[in-house]
Amino acid sequence: MKIRKGDEVIVIAGKDKGATGKVLRVISREERVVVEGVNLITKNIKADQQRAGKESGRVTVEAPLHVSNVAIVEDGKPARVGYRTNDDGTKVRISRRSGKEI
Repeated sequence: MKIRKGDEVIVIAGKDKGATGKVLRVISREERVVVEGVNLITKNIKADQQRAGKESGRVTVEAPLHVSNVAIVEDGKPARVGYRTNDDGTKVRISRRSGKEI
């Protein structure tokens, strides 16, 4: 997967199209990412022994998005990610828009 935790991404499809945020979590097995402040859902949380001291009731959390619905942001525009091997043999991610290293 070409998108990693900490990347700044833009949503390119779905109800939150155009929203940007930082990737909080990557679920590579399911090809999904959780983006900060995007795809918010409301969960009903019950109070129990294990959650002692934590809030119960309605909680708003970010739900995962499919990785195909997000793209890396470069200068406010979506960019695709590619790879290049440097002269010393290290593999680096590059932006297909500008060719710069990410």
